[in-house]
Amino acid sequence: MAEKKLMKGNEALAEGAVRAGCRFFAGYPITPQNEVPEYMSWRLPQVGGAFVQSESEVSAINMVYGAAATGVRCMTSSSSPGMSLKQEGISYCAGADLPVFLANVMRGGPGLGNIAGAQGDYWQATRGGGHGDYRTFVMAPNGANEMANFPHKCFEIACKYRLPSMVLADGIIGQMMEPVEFMHPEVDVKALKEPDWALGVNHGRAKRIVKSYDLREGMLELMVNERVKRYRQIEAAEVIYEEKMMDDAEIAIVAYGTSARISVAAMKLAREKGLKVGLFRPVTLWPFPKARLAELSKRIKKFLVVEMSLGQMVEDVQLSVNGRADVYLHARPGASVMTAEEVYTTMESISKKGAKEYATAK
Repeated sequence: MAEKKLMKGNEALAEGAVRAGCRFFAGYPITPQNEVPEYMSWRLPQVGGAFVQSESEVSAINMVYGAAATGVRCMTSSSSPGMSLKQEGISYCAGADLPVFLANVMRGGPGLGNIAGAQGDYWQATRGGGHGDYRTFVMAPNGANEMANFPHKCFEIACKYRLPSMVLADGIIGQMMEPVEFMHPEVDVKALKEPDWALGVNHGRAKRIVKSYDLREGMLELMVNERVKRYRQIEAAEVIYEEKMMDDAEIAIVAYGTSARISVAAMKLAREKGLKVGLFRPVTLWPFPKARLAELSKRIKKFLVVEMSLGQMVEDVQLSVNGRADVYLHARPGASVMTAEEVYTTMESISKKGAKEYATAK
């Protein structure tokens, strides 16, 4: 068993990326993710990598575009407003089929918001975020240990299917300290083969071009459709979720990140009071585990979505159950954090009332 180490979530994420083979990082400071570039600034040179503090978020993502085009494993990180600035470049990376790793440690919003943890960027992350038809592989950690280990999976998916991948965390998880155990062996970067599409450094072969467009008639449609085939493969093979006490559940909580941690405590309170409550945690937000939720909705008729936002993932849950069950919402926007007692009170209410409309907690 690997040795456990006490680490802050952001630092665990950065170390996990290095162990997964990341050798280039470009970023710009913004709380509450500043520990990521700070860690990378000294850690990457130790392994022969390069760190750049760019003059802006826009510059950072375009530097990552250039590095990814050479076949190097690279990443950038930011927080909510910074990710908004990166969206054009992320779309270009997707259009050029470049494997890049992104991390968003969410803060309150919209606008400047505040530096507390929130979950208001779900739509941005799972709907592409930028212009055009594209998808981003998105993983939602619920603690420092997953922050440490998810970069390995994100790089694996990004390189296998050639698309941007993302860890979507909130500021609470980025700042918390927990025991961390790195579950994957370190990637031997020297053993990695140069991708057959990358610009690379081999000048003895045919010329290669990396670009996000093709202006010939009908070619863009073909490019997008070829990309969609890979998206369908991801949806079929790469869905990840976690279930707790779902075997006999009559009410299912659906939550991710910090909301899921709080929901576990709420679930235990409910069980103590005799309510049969389980927890369903999507680990991949895209692809969303809609097939499993659809299956569960044949038996479970009440779902409570818990989010630190006005309610965004709730729409994916509603689409997944497709009218077979009632869907409720406990929402705390503006970087406010719900308590387990609040969530339990909402569960108690819906267990008695059975109303079909959304029940939004105040």
